Amino acid sequence: MIAPRFLALMLLASAAALWGQQSEVSIDTPPQNKYTYWFLKPFHLEKRTVPQIKLTNSPRLEQLVRSGNLYLSSQDVIALALENNLDIAVQRYGPFLSREVLKRAEAGGLLRGTDVAPVAGPVSVSTAGVSAASSGLAGGGGIGSLGTVITGIGPNPPSLDPNIVIQFSAGHQTTPETNTQFNSTTELVNTYRSVYAQYSQSFITGTNILFDFQENRTFQNSSDPLFNPFLQATLDFQVSQPLLQGFGLPVNNRYIRVAKNNLKVTDLVLKQQVSTTVAAVLNLYWDLVSFDEAVRIKQQALDVAQKLYEGNKKQVEIGAMAGIEVTRTGAAVSAAKEALLIAQSNVSQQEIVLKNALNRNAMANAWLDEIHVIPLDRIEVPKTDEVRPLQDLVQEALKNRTEMERANIDLENRKILLKGTRNNLLPSLQAFADVNNQGLAGPVNAIYNGESGIPSPYFIGGTGTALRQVFGRDFPNYSAGISINIPFRNRQAQADYVIDELQLRQAELGIQRATNQVRVDVKTNLINLQQARARYETAVTTRQLSEQNLDAEQKRFNYGVGSVALVIAAQQQLASDQDAEVQSMANYTHAKIAFDDAMGRTLEVNNVSLEEAKSGQVARESSIPANLPGGGK
Repeated sequence: MIAPRFLALMLLASAAALWGQQSEVSIDTPPQNKYTYWFLKPFHLEKRTVPQIKLTNSPRLEQLVRSGNLYLSSQDVIALALENNLDIAVQRYGPFLSREVLKRAEAGGLLRGTDVAPVAGPVSVSTAGVSAASSGLAGGGGIGSLGTVITGIGPNPPSLDPNIVIQFSAGHQTTPETNTQFNSTTELVNTYRSVYAQYSQSFITGTNILFDFQENRTFQNSSDPLFNPFLQATLDFQVSQPLLQGFGLPVNNRYIRVAKNNLKVTDLVLKQQVSTTVAAVLNLYWDLVSFDEAVRIKQQALDVAQKLYEGNKKQVEIGAMAGIEVTRTGAAVSAAKEALLIAQSNVSQQEIVLKNALNRNAMANAWLDEIHVIPLDRIEVPKTDEVRPLQDLVQEALKNRTEMERANIDLENRKILLKGTRNNLLPSLQAFADVNNQGLAGPVNAIYNGESGIPSPYFIGGTGTALRQVFGRDFPNYSAGISINIPFRNRQAQADYVIDELQLRQAELGIQRATNQVRVDVKTNLINLQQARARYETAVTTRQLSEQNLDAEQKRFNYGVGSVALVIAAQQQLASDQDAEVQSMANYTHAKIAFDDAMGRTLEVNNVSLEEAKSGQVARESSIPANLPGGGK
């Protein structure tokens, strides 16, 4: 018989394998029909589809649950955020959107805005004592544009996808005739059919070509025409080329270049969102660690106060102590219980926030509400911090910060688009040429009355005769010319150009402002990190002194020299100093996370793979230690 535990593990393994095979974002192309594929392939008529959103959590979340507890390490928190966090999931669509916009631009279409700005991550339920500075750019203080446009300014690029038009028409027309000298009948019946085909295409240079072919067949119930039915064929070739406005690759491919740049932008936005979310969930996790430690301290203080209270009661009962001392210790017990309840409430609320950040669908995963989060890590403050010249740190931050790279791409995009706006100031000068060949054929009218002479054998025949004349250029027509359109005053184009130039100058100043802000961020967060270390070291020293003071007061009380009030005060002071030490450790973790964020290396220091973030699948497996805290098995 298969053990239930083994069966559960097998089911989780199967779910993990199935979940890992499914990509977070994809674009599916339907299978081609083997009979029509080769005929329809050039027309790209397939309807690609985007699968439904994924609202199931990765199996990792359930694999880390034991006996009603969710056991998490800091690395597991990061892995769950990469797999399940919705803020990151939203940004995963960005690169796919940019690729489709590029495809649209390569066909000659205008750009479409697909920007989704990164959002700030969740925050802890209590931030008392946290003094880490946030990045000035992350809040939108400088860079917000992804360099895309929705409406076109300047000459629109040519449509680069070829176009085919095929048209067939037929008809029957009856016309009453009052004068029989023209058509030898009082009721002229004209039966006709027409075939028309056109191929047109534009090129990135602005050149446009057009081929069209038309054949008309007409049959009349008249004895006057020499040929009945008669066929008329026409083959026409037209070419046009702009010489001023709309001329040149820099003008016509500017949207393609911008769309290619925006492929990088969406990757950077995803990276920024991943970095922001990782920093946020780490703050949540380390706060939960500190809240758990605060509960331990409050429980320890309550135990000590309760022990002192019980001892004093016995002393009062035997008459060795005044009854007022029991009242004092009882008040201390009550205060310790209240402090413990507050600490436990912070833990419960923090668990809710953290679980929400690591969960896709809280409504469908209500079982998580009853699960308690047990952190497996403890805050450790390293003995030393990084010591490097400030200028070196700033240069590294300027190189790593995604906001700076986005700002530079945005500036490049503006310069590219400015070429189109500048070109729009020129007059419209078009050169064109047209070559037209015609053909005429038909059989001799069976009821021809001979009024128009003897039919020429050259025209006797059918469609083949007409086509031979067309392609033999027996009846050629030629035309060529230029046309110019000069707008008076041209105020709209002038205003558009100046607007783009002004915005370009704004963007250049924005980059300088962002550069200055990066320096401020690095310097401020470095100071915060140094101060957090100093406060931690001071808190450790203070707690050690409080322990010594409590030990001394207890000894004095035991020897009958001290008082209960002094012992209670020493206990409360020690609990407060222990709390301050834990808070200083939490503040240090916040300061370190903020410093890494200001340096643009959050992903690097936490071993986060951007490829795993893009796919939403973390290859590293989670492991739970054999001896679990909190009663897990």
